[in-house]
Amino acid sequence: MIHSVFIINRSGGLTYNKNYTQQVAQLTSNEALIFAGTFHGIHALASRISPALKGSAARDLGIQTIDTKGFRLHCFQTPTGIKFIAVADLMHASLADVLSKAYRLYCDYALKNPFYNLEMPIRSDMFDAMLLELVQEN
Repeated sequence: MIHSVFIINRSGGLTYNKNYTQQVAQLTSNEALIFAGTFHGIHALASRISPALKGSAARDLGIQTIDTKGFRLHCFQTPTGIKFIAVADLMHASLADVLSKAYRLYCDYALKNPFYNLEMPIRSDMFDAMLLELVQEN
C-alpha cells in the first residue's frame, strides 16, 4: 500500500504532496516543505559521495530507497531532476515502475497544461484523479 506521494522540483521545492491513507500523519505545509528541501539536499550529497562509476548518470547515484522499521521510502528521479517520492509499506520491493507511471501522468496532465509553471505547485484535478487510480492499483 502506498501511503503518500511527494513531487520535488529540480531546485528542491515541493510541488505536490498527497496522503492516500489515514495511517500516516498529515504534515503541515511547513513540515512538507522542510521534508522536500532536506531530502533534496541529502539526495544530492549521496550522489556526490557515491562510489559508483564516474560514467553513471547523477540521477542513478542518489538515494533510491530508504527502509525503516515501519515503512519504505522510494525515490524516482527523472532525467530533468524532478523527484517522485512514495512512502509505502515494507512489502513493496520497488516502486520504480509505479513512480515512472506517475511521471508519465505528470507529463500528460501538468506539463502539457499551457497554464502550468514548472516551479509552481501542481493544481490539476485530472492529475489528482489519475494518480489516485494508480496508487489504488498498487
